[in-house]
Amino acid sequence: MATTRCFGGLYRCLTKVPRSTRSIRCIHSAAVLRTSENDRPNFPGSRSKFIHKCEFIVPENAEGIPVYRVLRNGDIISESEDPKLDKDTVVKMYKDMTLLNTMDHILYESQRQGRISFYMTNYGEEGTHMGSAAALDPKDLVYGQYREAGVLVWRGFTLDQFMDQCYGNMYDMGKGRQMPVHYGSSDHHFVTISSPLATQMPQASGAAYAFKRAKNGLCVICYFGEGAASEGDAHAALNFAATLDCPVIFFCRNNGYAISTPVEDQYRGDGIASRGAGYGMMTIRVDGNDVFAVYNATKAAREICVNENKPVLIEAMTYRVGHHSTSDDSSMYRQLNEVQSWDVQSPILRLRQYLDKQGWWDDNQEIQWKEQSKKDIMEAFAKAEKRKRPNPEFLFTDVYDDVPPHLQKQMDEMKQHVAKYPQHYPVDAHNKMSS
Repeated sequence: MATTRCFGGLYRCLTKVPRSTRSIRCIHSAAVLRTSENDRPNFPGSRSKFIHKCEFIVPENAEGIPVYRVLRNGDIISESEDPKLDKDTVVKMYKDMTLLNTMDHILYESQRQGRISFYMTNYGEEGTHMGSAAALDPKDLVYGQYREAGVLVWRGFTLDQFMDQCYGNMYDMGKGRQMPVHYGSSDHHFVTISSPLATQMPQASGAAYAFKRAKNGLCVICYFGEGAASEGDAHAALNFAATLDCPVIFFCRNNGYAISTPVEDQYRGDGIASRGAGYGMMTIRVDGNDVFAVYNATKAAREICVNENKPVLIEAMTYRVGHHSTSDDSSMYRQLNEVQSWDVQSPILRLRQYLDKQGWWDDNQEIQWKEQSKKDIMEAFAKAEKRKRPNPEFLFTDVYDDVPPHLQKQMDEMKQHVAKYPQHYPVDAHNKMSS
């Protein structure tokens, strides 16, 4: 009977009001009927209540998302947040960060001398690499953007492998097909980097969904910059991961600049962390220059991913001390004193303070390590530079199982061209081609 009266009421509504206003009044009546027992909205996809005053959400008035940190002046701020890492692990963090820093310096200067074509440094962001990498399982799959070389350092990617890739020589695992710093290694569970922004993000969501179905106890971590978060792929990736409950950590390195664009020109909201909640995923913002805070956050995020099959967003607040790349001059869009003010907040210096207070590192060890690491890097550098280029035939292989006729024709034309102009294509510079 209640149902009959309800529809009868709607019928009378339709017959007694002008046609132009019928649909509005009837929809209103239906809404009142649906909420009469419990005065809360029951719209799909919301968790809210009714209010009776017209009030807009004003983002500028909302308190900013807090930044989690653990270290201050070399001390653990709260005992409960002490990661309780042993001496060997913390010293490895420090040595890997300084090794990466030295390698960056040498390869950056190498590009300036015309010895390699391109390079990107990691100055100021080393803490995000080591802190996150140390908290992961070595078999967790990594999707990088292009400034995560430290993750590979932590996992054991050798100096020879770094140098061979940047030189694109015969031992480069990418066979010379990629730009420098576009590393990849299946042995280290690190997917080869792509230049276009954010392409790795939906791929990471898909891989995490596959991990979920496989129930392999692993997760995926996807690194990206705050500039990449402006790409459409980022939004698709976050939404897919949240709705499909994928075990993926989205790790945003918010370093202040997307190439030459400062954050205030990129977005109006409260950083990238605010988007995590908007997509319905657990989110945390951390001090990216605090290696222990990054470690704790990543470790906790991984537990959520693996145990609950849910995605997590980490926004690591840091600063890009170096130029965006060797193709960039950051002095054109920021002041030197700004860079210098952040350089003193380096994650390397902050971890060194902790090591000093623990008695785990001293100036003599520092000198010896820097000399040894520089020597090791220069030896790998010299070897890579002398090695031959990859076989030119690799331009046409590894796509098809059997080279199709049109590619075979192109390969033959390439060989004829090289043979015709030996002064421009010295045979001894490359691995031998097949006849």
